[in-house]
Amino acid sequence: MKKTCFKFKILISFAVILILVVQNSFAGVFNKNLTAEEQKTLDRGEVLIKNIAYQKNMSLNKDFNEDTKALTEEIKQLSPKYLAEIIQIKPYKGNENLPEILTGLLYNVSDYKGIPYYSERNKKYYNLYDSAEIQKETIITQNAYKTSKQLEALFVMEPFDKVYETINLTQTTNSVYYSSINNNKLRYKDEFDCVWPKKLKICIILFRDGDNWVLYGIGGVNAPRIPFFTERIETSFINRINTFCSFIFSKF
Repeated sequence: MKKTCFKFKILISFAVILILVVQNSFAGVFNKNLTAEEQKTLDRGEVLIKNIAYQKNMSLNKDFNEDTKALTEEIKQLSPKYLAEIIQIKPYKGNENLPEILTGLLYNVSDYKGIPYYSERNKKYYNLYDSAEIQKETIITQNAYKTSKQLEALFVMEPFDKVYETINLTQTTNSVYYSSINNNKLRYKDEFDCVWPKKLKICIILFRDGDNWVLYGIGGVNAPRIPFFTERIETSFINRINTFCSFIFSKF
């Protein structure tokens, strides 16, 4: 009798595990944080921008593939106080070479200079970056299936002056993974320190989902919520993150 109960428990446990595996296998790209209206926006091929504040509000299903899992972990480790995501769906047909195009756009750092940025506060356009250059490039992996590079870049971005970043860029035949993080402390108009090293991150991933490409960008800042300055900091960083990702997405 005890042996029969033991076998039954094993059978139940196996069944539960199998159900969980099947559920994860058929899980979609997005989770419950994406509303029905937002899904309609994506279905029309439009760019969806969401100011989500915290990592727990991400619309991406972290278990969809290895890149979504790695990206979610990156943002979790950043533990941002300000966070935004930018999403777009594009058909695979007619865009078969999208990984090559996206990689080229992200790799050409000097072309970031002059991206138009609209200041909500001043109601006028500025340059997102006044200058942008690669200072060092290291090839991590390069073969017929995968190319991975690490770039050390310098940007001048008002009102924060110089921003030194490490950029990791990986491309396969069906995916792109871009991740950038600041290496220096940033000061707001030379008035106060607002972002410490390794606390500002932007990621963009591209992957295939059946007949579609999924473009997903996310950027966050782990910066203190300072009285009287919180809204200004949030607007400054989140709008810049949205501007950069939207600019890249608009090139397809």
